[in-house]
Amino acid sequence: MSKHILVTGGTKGIGRAIIERFAKEGFSVSTCSRNEDDLVQLKSYFESEYPNQSIFTLKADLSKKEEVIKFSDSVKSKMGCPNVLINNTGVFLPGAIHSEPEGNLEMMIQTNLYSAYYLTRAFTPQLIENKSGHIFSIGSIAGLTAYANGGSYAISKWAMLGFTKCLRQELKDYNIKVTSVLPGATFTASWEGVDIPEERFMKPEDVAESVWGAYNLSPNSVVEEIVIRPQLGDL
Repeated sequence: MSKHILVTGGTKGIGRAIIERFAKEGFSVSTCSRNEDDLVQLKSYFESEYPNQSIFTLKADLSKKEEVIKFSDSVKSKMGCPNVLINNTGVFLPGAIHSEPEGNLEMMIQTNLYSAYYLTRAFTPQLIENKSGHIFSIGSIAGLTAYANGGSYAISKWAMLGFTKCLRQELKDYNIKVTSVLPGATFTASWEGVDIPEERFMKPEDVAESVWGAYNLSPNSVVEEIVIRPQLGDL
């Protein structure tokens, strides 16, 4: 029976690259997106490239608690508990705390933090019972370094790092690994339309490779934080 990875927001960018990397190693996949067409395309591609592995997809907006619960229940029913859980769902809107639109904070906390909180809680009882598993939180260097116009996005990513640090301490005695992934500017849909050369960005595949490497350590060791930046520095 193949191992199982759950990646939220898996149709594009870092999430898609992680799915590709683990699928090449024989993993079955569960993922979600707010866009049904993207999920259909991903599923068709996956079934063509990896016919001996399973993929489960569901349209879901994980900024809503009820949809997080629906997605997690569906994964349990169709695929069982994942061996690897990637909390990747996120949204970025620039803005200063003092002047950003009303509701930015709530929307980004709900999407970037609460989605991970509720999804992780849905699977930790089984992971604890199994005494195995690896949870990755896809944060950002915005959760390490304050910068102008980061606003509510940075707040949500600082909170995500705190959430993941707490989770690490809670789960280490159950043989469950927990890793924060803190990428810098990565060439994904979040940067569409900007007048910056593509080579100035990191590749999503490099982040995925870092996740794969951290997953493959011996049971004696865990990478607690992965900080990965463009070679020429932050944008």
